[in-house]
Amino acid sequence: MPAPTLRDVAEAAGVHAATASRALNPATRGLVNADTARRVIKVAEQLGYRPNPIARGLKTQRSGTVGLVIPDLTNPLFPPIVRGIEDVLEPAGYSGLIVNTDNDPQRERTQIELLRSRQVEGLIVATALLDHPLVEQLHREGVKMVMVNRRTEGVDVPSITPDDAAGIQMAVEHLAGLGHTRIAHLAGPVTTSTGVVRLRAFRNAVRDLDLDDDPRLVTACHEWREEAGARALRELLDGGMEFTAIVAGNDLIALGCYDVFTERGLRCPEDVSVVGFNDMPFLDKLRPPLTSVAIPHHQIGVEAARMLLESIEEPERPTRSVLLPLTMTVRGSTAPPA
Repeated sequence: MPAPTLRDVAEAAGVHAATASRALNPATRGLVNADTARRVIKVAEQLGYRPNPIARGLKTQRSGTVGLVIPDLTNPLFPPIVRGIEDVLEPAGYSGLIVNTDNDPQRERTQIELLRSRQVEGLIVATALLDHPLVEQLHREGVKMVMVNRRTEGVDVPSITPDDAAGIQMAVEHLAGLGHTRIAHLAGPVTTSTGVVRLRAFRNAVRDLDLDDDPRLVTACHEWREEAGARALRELLDGGMEFTAIVAGNDLIALGCYDVFTERGLRCPEDVSVVGFNDMPFLDKLRPPLTSVAIPHHQIGVEAARMLLESIEEPERPTRSVLLPLTMTVRGSTAPPA
């Protein structure tokens, strides 16, 4: 038995094929009388009709898809962001195609070319580096993009990022308020705007609060990973550096500190306090639960999707960037110094 067509649905619902098409497309459903739309949808379900997105795309020159470019799907930061993106895309009649780059430039280029071959209407990019030739190329070629969590220098592209500087200021003020004066910073990669902004903010906060401004207490990790955080902390300890607290570039780097505490017989927070950044899920399950600067993960995704849809619908709309305010979630990994 042949699959039912749009014309079959229209005839059974007693409407024109164009009306049936609009009723079945979430993006245009609002153009149809609500009772008519419900009738068409019910008939389509009864007949077992499934729209053909390829045919629709050929007719409208729109695919109804956007690409989500993620640097590391194992990082718990990203699933809530993706959920926020999907919560906006779905009601608008769009779906997201997710690719994971593993922070590999060649893999990123290959994956983005794959997305473009599938005619995605835009990209939400969470992999941006300060110097990012591929992003610059995509911008020159007119690809609609929104940057998430990071930005690229010299590229006029909409972005939605947490207020990293304010977040680090809160972390240092929290530790200073507990009485810490020698605070180490395990920064993120300085190839990313996130790493650079948080590092600069840490140095400024230490000076503003008149704490020990010892450059040897600052070290940059090469990756936003647990292993990188552990490696950086081992180097500080092996170098004989003395400190009573750590501000980690992100929560994964902070988890690396926990690994080293176990190795070296250090107690947290009795010997060393730690503050993470991002407040990713399940930090309250750690022992001790990790104090962290909380970013609004879901809201970042929501705003990124809205920005991209605005760019698709209004190509001439001026570029805008948004900084989202952050909060501090205090748990058991911070305490006054012994």
